[in-house]
Amino acid sequence: MLQVQHLSKTYGGRGFVPITALRDMNFEVQEGEFVAIMGESGSGKTTLLNILAGLMQPTTGEVALNGASLRSMKPDQMAKFRREKLGFIFQDFHLLERFTVKDNIVLPLVLSEKKKEEMEQRLTPLAKRLGLTEHMNRYPHELSGGQQQRAAVARALITKPELLLADEPTGQLDSHTADDLMQIFQDVNVDGQTILMVTHSIRSASYARRVLFIRDGMLFHEIYRMESPYRFAERIADVLPLLRENPEASTPSDAEDGEVPHVF
Repeated sequence: MLQVQHLSKTYGGRGFVPITALRDMNFEVQEGEFVAIMGESGSGKTTLLNILAGLMQPTTGEVALNGASLRSMKPDQMAKFRREKLGFIFQDFHLLERFTVKDNIVLPLVLSEKKKEEMEQRLTPLAKRLGLTEHMNRYPHELSGGQQQRAAVARALITKPELLLADEPTGQLDSHTADDLMQIFQDVNVDGQTILMVTHSIRSASYARRVLFIRDGMLFHEIYRMESPYRFAERIADVLPLLRENPEASTPSDAEDGEVPHVF
């Protein structure tokens, strides 16, 4: 579904020292997967997410979603693509304070010029599922952090996106509320929604089916969940220290050149 091929991104030049954020990154996400991306600060996670969202052009390489190349799109095509094919969830919610919860959620449909009847048909079951029915006429400042994030999830899902991108979605939530949100992610993923989530939280990442680890702009490890989130969290915790070690010392000796080592 999502193909990332030889992706690199370098900042600077013309008198500035170039900084390479991504280095020849390659991976795929299959339809219906729930993938988490983890790495140290400065490892390239945010740059990667911005490129996948079409908000930034790579220096080299290609990103394609269901065969559609992002790099070849013109600005108006990219705007339409983001609006109709991608859903976004951010750490700080990005809700419009002067809009009601309902208006925030249906805004993408308004921008796509959907009919009012279709908006209501999509909104009603989604609001019920996310526990927002009683909050439709409230404003973001009248909601708790968890309720605001659920509204942001509803806004992302109402377009029925091919890919849901989440950037530290539990970063401002307490552990209980974060678990509730991750359970929602897990439930919509079971229903077929493809999710790619950047997170620093081991607890949140443990709800994913696969975790990609990035170090120094390169894909370093990936592990798959074959047990409960609790046990998976333990394996994630075992891998994270490797991201801080010397590259030559921490790379498994049985990994072939150019091969991403798997940890099972």
